[in-house]
Amino acid sequence: MATDYYELLGVHSDASADEIKRAYRKRARDLHPDANPDDPQAESAFKDVALAYEVLSDPDKRRRYDLFGPDGLGGAAADPFGGPSGGLGDIFDAFFGGGSPFGGGRTTGRSGPPRGADLETVVHLAFEEAVFGAEAEVSVRTAVACETCQATGARPGTEPERCAACDGSGQVRRVRQSILGQMVSASPCTRCGGLGEVITAPCGDCDGEGRLVREKTYTVDIPAGVDRGSTLRLTGRGAAGPRGGGVGDLYVHVDVAPHERFERDGYDLAHDLHVSALQAMLGVHIDFETLDGIEHLIIPRGTQSGRVFRLRGRGVPHVEGRGRGDLMLHVVVDTPTDLTPEQEELIRQLAELRGEEVAPPDASLLGKIRSAFK
Repeated sequence: MATDYYELLGVHSDASADEIKRAYRKRARDLHPDANPDDPQAESAFKDVALAYEVLSDPDKRRRYDLFGPDGLGGAAADPFGGPSGGLGDIFDAFFGGGSPFGGGRTTGRSGPPRGADLETVVHLAFEEAVFGAEAEVSVRTAVACETCQATGARPGTEPERCAACDGSGQVRRVRQSILGQMVSASPCTRCGGLGEVITAPCGDCDGEGRLVREKTYTVDIPAGVDRGSTLRLTGRGAAGPRGGGVGDLYVHVDVAPHERFERDGYDLAHDLHVSALQAMLGVHIDFETLDGIEHLIIPRGTQSGRVFRLRGRGVPHVEGRGRGDLMLHVVVDTPTDLTPEQEELIRQLAELRGEEVAPPDASLLGKIRSAFK
């Protein structure tokens, strides 16, 4: 999954606008390239923090980011500085594991407990719930922080100990000589997993993991206008990381049941409006039930099959909040197939008055007889 903007700024997902601004100013001051001339990653980190602030300081962008993640921004969160990041520091990182290959330079320090996994689930919605929005509950089996040890993984009354293999740094540095000089590489300590600490007396409830597997139920706020295939993100509702690590996100994939009368086409709705031949010829007033209630329709005389009536604003709300689509009614003129002899005679009289040629009654009867023997 993409980098979490809240984590970049070091704030919680429910942080206020002032908290986000203060966090950004501090992070920008600490990461500014001018303040870190020897750090080749400073410029890239500074851009990432600026991008996170650009999104989270804008209420509309933040709402879309909270719902859909970076994919919901639709290009609105482009790099505010433009141009690619990277440089020699990226090359050194790729070949030598971080820092300068000639010794000295920066070291990354211990990585800390890893972030928990992102989780996925599916929410099943009725058609109307997807159109107008709703609240739905989803349940997931996930890892939660162990309350017994306060997520440390250590038995109550004890504490993790400094790792002797890396002296608490979480990294093991290796130095070798080459024709270019002294090469220094750093990798996570295998004994402590890069944490810098080891558990000598593990918690009896979580076996030193600092987390337990539990069933959790969350309420999802479904925005109006979502469609099948949409994905909503619940920040901080994924799995807890081991030994106090950060919490992942929960991605909720939307499935929508079909409607018995309406078909969805983007933000528009479509419906086949059946009228009889006589109604099409003479016109008719119809009380038609939309998703919003009853609409009084006037079908003018002489309406042809295939004509489309548009009811503006009776479709699906735009998920970004910009109005609604339309309801498209496609007229289908039904030709009667069950005429009584009296009804057929009246229609023949009408055809004669209009001077229209129609098949004689005997031909119709003969056709039925031939069809029976095919």
